[in-house]
Amino acid sequence: MNFVCIIPARYASTRLPGKPLADIASKPLIQRVYEQATKADKLSAVVVAVDNPKVYDVVVSFGGHAVMTREDHTNGTDRLAEAVGHYPEADVIVNVQGDEPLITPEVINALCQVFEEDPQLTMATVATPLQEEEYDDASAVKVVMNKRQEAMYFSRSLIPYPRHPFHDQIRPYKHIGIYAYRRDFLLQYAQMAQTPAEEVESLEQLRVLENGYKIKVITTEQQFIGIDTPEDLEHIRSYFAKEQQA
Repeated sequence: MNFVCIIPARYASTRLPGKPLADIASKPLIQRVYEQATKADKLSAVVVAVDNPKVYDVVVSFGGHAVMTREDHTNGTDRLAEAVGHYPEADVIVNVQGDEPLITPEVINALCQVFEEDPQLTMATVATPLQEEEYDDASAVKVVMNKRQEAMYFSRSLIPYPRHPFHDQIRPYKHIGIYAYRRDFLLQYAQMAQTPAEEVESLEQLRVLENGYKIKVITTEQQFIGIDTPEDLEHIRSYFAKEQQA
């Protein structure tokens, strides 16, 4: 099975303009993400889908692969669908968000493995236990799963609501910015119209659930720092500074 990783990198981020080029311990953010993805041995290729020549040039300068996509895409899925046209051999597309510099090759490989094990699987993603300080953080997207490890709902609010205290069998989970899709489903997904819950929550993956499709969720105990806000950026810079001093 051929797994291709595409990293969408939008230059004009609303909260962090030029986010892919943000400096993190002397490397741009997009390089940090790219280098982590290339460590996953199940991937046959890793490419950055860019919308700005500045990002394209930076990716090429550190030896990465990039494809230019239209600047007017309204979401990452449309950018992904355009970029996958350059890789007709891809069976499964792994979408690593360009703001996940701590994503690990183990998680990427595990996501690929579920497609090898289940020929009927069309889409999968990853979740990790939610930290208590993230309960009320809208940028920490929560996910609730059924007994088959399929997503029931994603929200920026805390779900499930703790009417009774959380315990080992009921834990809140945070969604991680990585997906995988079979090629045909990705192209189908990109053609779906926006849905009500997707628009209210501003969470694109809800479009899949609202249209009646399933999203497999694998879990990991590893913790990640996705970069959505200036505070997140400072947090990840502090993390790398400590790592370099260790």
